[in-house]
Amino acid sequence: MTIAASPDTLPGTSPEALAALRTRPAALLLDFGGVVLTTSKRPGGLETMAEHVAAMLDRAGHRRSAAELLPVLQGGRKALEDWKNASSRRLEPTELDHRTIWREFYGSPLPRAEREVLAGSAGQLQETMTRTLTDHAVRPGVRELLATARRLGVLVAIVSNAHSGRAHRAILAEQGLDAAFAVQVYSDEVGIRKPHPGMIELAARALRTTPEHCWYVGDTLDRDVVAGRRAGAGAVILTRDHHTDRPPFPVSEEPDLVLQDPQGLVDLLVESRPSTPSARPSASPASAPLVPAPVPVSALLLDHGGVIAVSRPDDGVRRTFAVRLAAGLSSAGYPTGTEEALEVLDRARVAHRSWKDHAEEQGSVPDGVGFVPEVDAPTFWVELVGPLLDHHGPGVRHWLRAEAHALMVGYASTKSVPTVRPGVPDLLLAARDAGVPVAVVSNTVCGRAVRSELIEAGLDELVGAHVYSDELGRRKPDPVTVRTALAALDADASRAVFVGDKPHRDVAAARSVGVGTVVLVRGGSTADEVLDALEADDPLRPDHLVPDMSAVTVLLRSRVTRPPAAL
Repeated sequence: MTIAASPDTLPGTSPEALAALRTRPAALLLDFGGVVLTTSKRPGGLETMAEHVAAMLDRAGHRRSAAELLPVLQGGRKALEDWKNASSRRLEPTELDHRTIWREFYGSPLPRAEREVLAGSAGQLQETMTRTLTDHAVRPGVRELLATARRLGVLVAIVSNAHSGRAHRAILAEQGLDAAFAVQVYSDEVGIRKPHPGMIELAARALRTTPEHCWYVGDTLDRDVVAGRRAGAGAVILTRDHHTDRPPFPVSEEPDLVLQDPQGLVDLLVESRPSTPSARPSASPASAPLVPAPVPVSALLLDHGGVIAVSRPDDGVRRTFAVRLAAGLSSAGYPTGTEEALEVLDRARVAHRSWKDHAEEQGSVPDGVGFVPEVDAPTFWVELVGPLLDHHGPGVRHWLRAEAHALMVGYASTKSVPTVRPGVPDLLLAARDAGVPVAVVSNTVCGRAVRSELIEAGLDELVGAHVYSDELGRRKPDPVTVRTALAALDADASRAVFVGDKPHRDVAAARSVGVGTVVLVRGGSTADEVLDALEADDPLRPDHLVPDMSAVTVLLRSRVTRPPAAL
């Protein structure tokens, strides 16, 4: 291993590596932790997280003290660390999804109902875990390095193993660094983790180049150096940090250069010679209530769109996201105007609608509803949006793949602006006071965006469990959606109440798992004439058709013990 700051005096370094370090890269690919930022453990962080998890479980009716949960989280963290070290030994390791992390690593000692609550909010929990357990500080030289790269026309990317890419994106934004990166590639968002070479390959191709024309900078031998070598990066550089000298097992691969911190990269980049044109291929709460005596209603399950909130189109919001999309594409070398981005979004929405119709048609079986998949962020952006931008060149799909999850958060807001329906807060408070746990069961392109809306409206503290189709991978009318919510609340389906606004999705899903009381509310996505046309023997006919959410509160307070009401 060579420790130096000049590419002209590197004993033992291959001629190829020397040439790469003397040649200005087409792109600079940086790890997050250990390169751009350094982390430190926050005292009492895990204890704080245990209190957060206890409060979340409490909202779903599961009483756990923070003291009980602390060793559960400690065990999960140790098991997860062991898993990460073992994955570094693999040739092409895949990444864990958030639901698996919280169901099988952190939540495995807990009962199924509690595991499902954690799994339903896994993405949010993982982000909170990242932000609660550690503090982040920008490493010396990073800001100067990013400014130098920008001045020299060198694109910069993040390539990082992360169990919460969304947390890392937020941290970069808080530090004012996010705009410096043309693309951010996180393992939890792309499904693979270093030392899988695909992480580096994806970032390079997203920036219209190849790994051999990039410098890859990391801080670990077993993950970063091995990944750089497997991907064929032009140069592999280490900046020392906590884990540099403590690999979990011996590693034979060595970096081309080791620096004490990123400051050494500044001079290296300045002294490098501009690359040849071929290096860059051109592109075309309120306090918890006392537990009451058992009640007839075991759980209240609510759809989001049309039930908790209604939405209206907003051209301003749509254009704002189009500007952001165009700017992101342009910064990565795919010049895109706002009008083109708007057209792409409109066409993608049409394609998505067709995708959903096909999925539901395929899920229809003679005796009910079968498997109905939900589109995930990579599929939406690569397969539906990608063809609309292919004229920019093949690299654009790689950029879309890397940015898919972050883009989906913004896209979710372009469809319309949501407003909480009158009567919803009163309904949720009534459920809390009656000891009835609540779950949101919603078809979503981005459950994260829905959860943020609930938090902003002050309703999240009144919801015990969340089941969002893009996180679950299944969409209503697939029965797994409702079944998962019932499992999370440990609720008897026959005594549960489901409130939706769409007969063919909400009623079908609830009926297929035996929900005892199914309610449809007017004023949502289904026209009144369609609801009124439902015949008495129609399997999609609800038990109750109500005018507004206040009527649902009346039903809940009456404990829904009457026979089904007439439409």
